[in-house]
Amino acid sequence: MPGGRLTQQERQQIALGLADSLPYAEIARRLDRPTSTVTREVMRNGGPTAYRADLAHRATERRAHRRRTPAPARGAGAASQRDGRDAEAVAEYEETLTTVLMGSGLPKMTARVLTCLFTTDAGSLSASQLAQRLQVSPASISKAIAFLESQSLVRRERDERRRDRYIVDDELFYQATIASARANDQLVATARQGVAVLGRDTPAAARLENVARFLDFISESIVRAAEQAREVLHTAPEMAETAPETAEDDNTVQPGQDRG
Repeated sequence: MPGGRLTQQERQQIALGLADSLPYAEIARRLDRPTSTVTREVMRNGGPTAYRADLAHRATERRAHRRRTPAPARGAGAASQRDGRDAEAVAEYEETLTTVLMGSGLPKMTARVLTCLFTTDAGSLSASQLAQRLQVSPASISKAIAFLESQSLVRRERDERRRDRYIVDDELFYQATIASARANDQLVATARQGVAVLGRDTPAAARLENVARFLDFISESIVRAAEQAREVLHTAPEMAETAPETAEDDNTVQPGQDRG
């Protein structure tokens, strides 16, 4: 089985396989590569619907160039090494997580900020710390935080120096799920308002009523499931040893398939 970086020709084969809706495992088999290699390659370069071989190859070359170029140690990198982590592996994971978050609909900067908070042991950073870690302007951080707060994905607290700190914790996942479900309520009400305006016996009204019933059912189901699962967020997980990667993984997410 070949090792090393993917070649441009292999990336073109991946793109062709995605265009044909082939499973990742099948694409990997044709390349004689581990399925995990193909999965990471696709997810870090736009996902199955946006993957482009030439763009992916150039992005990989840029990353390789950055790694070869010595850079002064900054707080984040130094902390990563002190914590005994592989700084390069952490950076690659952050890039993958950012890509997945973007695939779920988040703007790029918002996804980068959320990734930064997720992968920080403390689960909280100030605006200046976020700007320094991501090497962007405070205005960019402010805009991303405003969006995340509107979606209940982060919360704000004042520290002992009266600085705002932005926090992700387990309870926020519950709150964000509830907020997402309740966001449908206005659409349900508006759809049913249209039923009255258009006349209950018309095809348009029937269509709107079906939409309202569907969204109402989905919202209630999500809220019920979130309430039942809430205790999971407050239960300490049993950390199992990570299994080694294998060439074939039957549970690999397929192109166009949700990760759930």
